[in-house]
Amino acid sequence: MDRSGLEPMTFLITGPTVVREGRAAILFPNANEVFYNPVQEFNRDLTCAVITEFARETLAQKGVRVVVPGERERVVVCVSENKESTDGQVVKDEEEDGLASISVGEQCQQGLRILEGLAASGLRSVRFALEVPGIRSITANDFSARAASLIARNANFNKVSHLLQASQRDASMLMYESRGRKERYDVIDLDPYGSPSPFLDAAVQAVGDGGLLCITCTDMAVMAGNSGETCYSKYGSVSIKAKFCHEMALRIILHSLDQRAAVYQRYIEPLLSVSVDFYIRVFIKVHTGQATVKNSASKQALVYNCIGCGTFHLQRMGKRTNQGKSMKYSAATGPPVQENCQHCGQKHQLGGPIWAEQLHDVPFVQKVLSAVSSNPTRFGTSKRIEGVLSMVTEELQDVPLYYTLDHLSSTVHCNTPSMLQFRSALLHAGHRVSLSHACKNAVKTDAPSRVMWDLVRCWEKINPVKRERLSETSPAFHILSTEPLLQACFDLREDANPQSRRRHLTRFQENPQANWGPKARAKAGGGLSSGLEDRRKRFQNKRKLQITDSAQLKNFPCKKFRKVGHTHTHTHTNLLQVTTLSASRGGLSL
Repeated sequence: MDRSGLEPMTFLITGPTVVREGRAAILFPNANEVFYNPVQEFNRDLTCAVITEFARETLAQKGVRVVVPGERERVVVCVSENKESTDGQVVKDEEEDGLASISVGEQCQQGLRILEGLAASGLRSVRFALEVPGIRSITANDFSARAASLIARNANFNKVSHLLQASQRDASMLMYESRGRKERYDVIDLDPYGSPSPFLDAAVQAVGDGGLLCITCTDMAVMAGNSGETCYSKYGSVSIKAKFCHEMALRIILHSLDQRAAVYQRYIEPLLSVSVDFYIRVFIKVHTGQATVKNSASKQALVYNCIGCGTFHLQRMGKRTNQGKSMKYSAATGPPVQENCQHCGQKHQLGGPIWAEQLHDVPFVQKVLSAVSSNPTRFGTSKRIEGVLSMVTEELQDVPLYYTLDHLSSTVHCNTPSMLQFRSALLHAGHRVSLSHACKNAVKTDAPSRVMWDLVRCWEKINPVKRERLSETSPAFHILSTEPLLQACFDLREDANPQSRRRHLTRFQENPQANWGPKARAKAGGGLSSGLEDRRKRFQNKRKLQITDSAQLKNFPCKKFRKVGHTHTHTHTNLLQVTTLSASRGGLSL
């Protein structure tokens, strides 16, 4: 028996593969019996960086200073536009004096208790033990017996068994049994295959007061509007198809977490919320406080989105008014829109409720960014972390959702202005504007929708479209039929170009390899499911033999007549037979 309480893994598949990531070396079976996705290295790197800063803040209050390998001095990198600093300026913090030091790999009795509920191979937990200082214990749990055995084996292989314990339990039951104040975890990490919704209720109870929850959602098809009814059943919010769907997905999971926490007189504080690749990842603190929970309704909002032009409006679920020493709560008044859109005359679709408050704690994000920037060799994805977090610090924190520049232009069928031109026009008009890490062409601004469309109208006058080709019922016709009240100025401004763009940081990287995205779910026998292989053949490379001669396209039947067991020729033959029969019976006039 080892320290994890499990027997040594002598029955695992022979000939394992060693995968190295960060400072960890993980043994994997050759078959796909335990889930592993190398695409998520950025996710794991970012999580290590966030938990390190969380440990630094938490243990500093207990008189303990964490020591990170490769980090010589604390720095602060100023990237926000409102900071008076040069590009890449580094400002030294004061050294912490009189604090006991704790290094990576050392067990800290005052340190963090971490739970990884769905650990699979245990790679993430092993990396925590090897790369995050100030840890008391790590529980790496998985319901699979093979996964739990592999976790314990990897803990021994990396010599972190004194910190990491393997567990084979149902994740929800394990967290429900840890709801007591003394049994709660300081950090809970949930990175499931698909939706985390079955585990959220247990997670908000099992994390300590002021503890950290790290949640990943990979069911983006549901959260981005393809199945609004499924999203409601899982998260209590209706997702809609819109250009801002990726930020809305972040706000949907935050709404769900806050709603579930409120049941137990708890509330959330988002530290960092990111949408990257094919998933979203949120880092939140969970606090206890009956008085603060009353603010929950006023932090949620419904979304009215025009199906014609894409204009959106938010309707808060509740209203709170400050009356000196007390706070008055009441129902919100609305709706904020008419029956039809005031700009294009189309109907609205209703989504939400969503989290309408800030997505990030900017001071905390700046600490994480500073630590990563000052120690670039610590993570394999440091450049991307620096780029994403730089954009996060530049975002307007009090402005939910965003427009996209290409959609604004395509709505009226005109050429698209450059991002700098449009941002400059908003700044000339006296409004704030920022980009968004969730979308490359995003325009996040506090300008009302009327100003946005006035800018589009002014741009269309410079780059006119053929009005005679527009349908009178189209959104473009309605929008362009109204004269702008604002005279836009598209002259470039220096402050229209954000620091992250000037410094050419890695913000939206291209996919580094083919088939970049979610991997197949692991199964007991290894390999991929036949259903997944069939879907790949059906939806990718439909025509294995590429057509070079356009005349050969006639051999392909029309989709309208494509049926099982019938061809294009059979369909027309049957139609001819029916016509002949009807004519012979006198049922058809020739």
